[in-house]
Amino acid sequence: MTQLHDTTESIKGKHLTKAERAQIEILKQENYSNRDIAARLGRAPQTINNEIKRGTVRQIRRQKQNGKTYDYEYYVYDPGYAQTRYDTHRLHSGRRPKWSRSNTFVDWADTQMLDHHWSPDAVVGAAKQRDMFPAELMPCTTTLYNWIDRHIMRTKNINLSEKPSRNTKSKTRQDREHQRDLGPSIAERPETVESRETFGHWEIDTVIGSKHKDDAVLLTLAERQTRFEVLLKIDGKAAQPVTEAIESLVERAGDHMPSLFKPITSDNGSEFSALHDTLKAVTDVYFARPFASYERGTSENQHKLIRRFIPKGQSISAVSDRQIQRIQRWMNDYPRKILGYRTPHEHFAKALNQTQMAHSA
Repeated sequence: MTQLHDTTESIKGKHLTKAERAQIEILKQENYSNRDIAARLGRAPQTINNEIKRGTVRQIRRQKQNGKTYDYEYYVYDPGYAQTRYDTHRLHSGRRPKWSRSNTFVDWADTQMLDHHWSPDAVVGAAKQRDMFPAELMPCTTTLYNWIDRHIMRTKNINLSEKPSRNTKSKTRQDREHQRDLGPSIAERPETVESRETFGHWEIDTVIGSKHKDDAVLLTLAERQTRFEVLLKIDGKAAQPVTEAIESLVERAGDHMPSLFKPITSDNGSEFSALHDTLKAVTDVYFARPFASYERGTSENQHKLIRRFIPKGQSISAVSDRQIQRIQRWMNDYPRKILGYRTPHEHFAKALNQTQMAHSA
């Protein structure tokens, strides 16, 4: 009888090893039952039954007798075959990665990021909010960024407007001495404006292009609650073009002015020097402290979106009015995480309707 001296303890949950398969072959040749083999190896009987069933191969023994050839078939456990089959199964085991099961989402996400300049977070958020794909095939934002880093997507990091230029510097704020007094300070602004609880509070600012004195400028107005954006191309960064644009806006708003425009927050740029006097008859204007752009965070974030289409240094005069309208429409139709991945346009229309109904009641 062949003696086996196996001092290795079998650990529950571990797969059979190559050495154990060799021992099974020897014990089968010694006519041990499957249950006895399981006891000798410290394995569950069902584990041995399954292993022998999977590792048994058909053999042919050929024998000549009385001038005739006879083939006899028999079955034997082959540890080499069993190990090869095990290794093959391991190569194909495990779930397929999520991206390989979601080609439709991957293609759609690439289109939104490359053609429509969406961020990965906007892609994931909008797809989930609109229930566009099965939940089990949807990645989270971090996973989508990982797919981009691993070159699974057509989108590259360079295609993401904000990721390559993330500011990692300290966020410590240090207010500088107030250098210009154009009107009421932001410190006097009602708390309801800061909380964004009510509709109709705006931030006004400008976006410059080439810094050439004759270049046009974008006048931007962002509604704080809905993030709805208005873009106006004006003839320069000076008080007169800003004043004329605001007067035109007030005229167009007409009777809707009280429900549309409540307090407006501006910076202390010289181009807004006449803003308080221009609007004092219809609404209040508050001015942020100099060098404190964080007090107009909505405008600053909106400007990052504009820069996706008009990089710093590009002449705004060369950008057509039609293109400005396209940029404005894109911004207002862009899903925002802060809005539950709905669009500013949707929230603006709903808020304006509610406000007008309240005024007419």
